[in-house]
This record gives sequence, structure tokens and C-alpha cells, in this order.
Amino acid sequence: MEASFCHIMLTYSPSDPPPSLLTIILDTNPNAWALLAPILPLSAAIANLLVFINAHLAFNNENKVAIIASHVQKAEFLYPPRSTSASSTLNGPAHSNGIQRNGNDSDTEMADGDDGDVIDDETLEPLLNASSTADANHYRPFQHIQNTLLAALQKLYKDTLPSSLTPTTSIAGALTLALTYINKQKQLASAATTSTNTSIVTLDPSSTIQTLSLLPRILILSVSGDLAHQYIPIMNTIFACQRLSIPIDICKISGDTIFLQQASDATRGTYMKLEHPRGLLQYMMMGFLPDQTARRSLVQATAVGVDFRAACFCHRRVVDTGWVCSICLSIFCSPPEGALCLTCGTHLRLAEYGDKPAVIVRKKKKRKEKDR
Repeated sequence: MEASFCHIMLTYSPSDPPPSLLTIILDTNPNAWALLAPILPLSAAIANLLVFINAHLAFNNENKVAIIASHVQKAEFLYPPRSTSASSTLNGPAHSNGIQRNGNDSDTEMADGDDGDVIDDETLEPLLNASSTADANHYRPFQHIQNTLLAALQKLYKDTLPSSLTPTTSIAGALTLALTYINKQKQLASAATTSTNTSIVTLDPSSTIQTLSLLPRILILSVSGDLAHQYIPIMNTIFACQRLSIPIDICKISGDTIFLQQASDATRGTYMKLEHPRGLLQYMMMGFLPDQTARRSLVQATAVGVDFRAACFCHRRVVDTGWVCSICLSIFCSPPEGALCLTCGTHLRLAEYGDKPAVIVRKKKKRKEKDR
């Protein structure tokens, strides 16, 4: 039975939409989730996320998903596991190279942590108990993703020490991992569809028609605050996604960040700041489930106003007015010492900045007396 599935190749007609690759970046900041626990516990958020992932995979047999954790000092894959991310990856029933086969759906062993745990087992206990019980009615690819994700999350929190906690997370590193994974999957998909027909989809109605074998997009579930110290790497990843036509969707559960709004606006993604975090599943199903093909026929929710302020390169503070280097376009909140650019070392000409302006006394105009 398994050998016969290895020879099945799925072909697409011009009317069929191409498969979608959804890369989810999950903000796993322990401090932020601890503050959000009375409104939306982490276990409830993960349960809603799993339902959303199952719906995404059910739309198309060839849809794929990847989950990346944006942790306090690092970013790492939660799904697919590290052992299988370098080879052909199991994403539900579909695989790279267009081949469908059965994978290893066995449960992942839970790693034991030390005494310096940040989040205890009670946080994910409801989901761990549900996943440990074998259910014959549970779709095996969905169960495989659930078990792998929960095991990776539990190991991630057990390996996190209280001394390593910071207010923000490594969003820039997670976006870099997402771009590398998307690039690899696009190469595998294009190689698999060389001899098959691919559908024609136009991402922008005003752009030319281009043939695509995989539609990638990124979804960020953020609960942390300001990311000013990661301004430069975040902007680099935004420009890369903009060039590759990869939309970045932002689901802002709590807090507020300026640069995530700019990322969604620059890549034509969807930005939603949740007013009621308890309805996380409804927000995701209605706002982030449609891919690029379906969004051309839908009216997407957009942000009313986007804050386009930047962060200075010297102190990483968001500024309204600053000084810009004419060579490398670096931004400074105040003139650098010695009038030298801190990035490229160019001598900046500040003209007569700082001098006392000359005050010219305005001459009084004589009023002409009207003849009586």
C-alpha cells in the first residue's frame, strides 16, 4: 500500500489554485504570556492555533505549514522538527517533490528539564493530556503536528532559564529562518513541477501574470512590546519579503509595535490588533485563513493608520525628527560626535547647525494718511 502511494503525482490544471505554504512565527515570550494568562492562557492559544493549522491543511491536499518560535534570545523551529527540516518535510498528507507517502506519526518523547523552569507543566497540561491519549478518530497528520508542536514547546520552556528573560523576542531571527525555509520549499516545489502543469495566479491585479508552484506567506502571532533594537534586521527582512512578494500577516494579541505595522503595510499583508483576545480563533479563521488567491476576491481587514516612524541607529529609539546620512541613509536622533556617521564613517556636513540664528529687525511700514 505504501509503495503504491510513492508513484502518485498530483498535477494541477490552470483552474486549480497552487498549494500554499504558511509559515507561522509564534511569540513565546514567557513574561508576555504570564501577563496575558488571565485573559488568554497559553494552552488556549495553542489549541486555537492547532485548529487554525488543521483548517489550512484541509483546504488543499498539498498545503504545507511550518511553525517557528520567536523566543527571548533565540529563534528555532517547532515544526517540522530539526531532524527532518534538512530533508523532505512532512506537512500533513503532502510532501515535497509532489510525492505522497506515510511518515512517522509516533509521539515525540518529552524531555526532562532542570529545576530552573520558567513555565511549569501545568501551563500545557490540558493539551499534553489530550495528545497523549490515542484517538482512533483523530486524523493522523493532524495528530502528528499536534504532538510534535507540544513536545517542542515543552522542551523550549524547560530549557529557558529565568536569568535569560528579556522584554522582547527574536522576531528578526524568526523572520530570517522563515525566509530560508520558504526559499528551500520553493526550490523543491519548482523542481517537482517542472514536468507538470502549474496554475497561473496574479498576486497584484496591476502586475503581469506569473506562473507559481507555491504561494508562501508569513503569519506572526505577537504578544511582546517594542522591537526598536531590532530595527535594522527587521527592515532587511521586510525588504526581502517585499521583493519576493511574500505577504507578512500580523496578529497582534497584546502590546503594540510600530515595525510590525510597517511590515504588514509594505508587503501587502493583513494587520489585526485583537480587541478581545479570547476570540483568537475567530480572528484567525476570518482574517488570516484565506491565501493570496482567495484574498483577490475578498475585502480584507486593514489597519486604519500606519505609523511610519523609524528608530535611530545610535540609541535604537523611535524618533519623529532626526538626522539622516546622505551616503548610507542612517538615522540619528542627534548629530553624532565629531560629525562622523556611525555606520559608514562619512564626515557629515551640518552647515551652521547649532549657531545662534541671526535676527533681522523688521522695518515698520509707515501708514499713509488718507486725504480727507
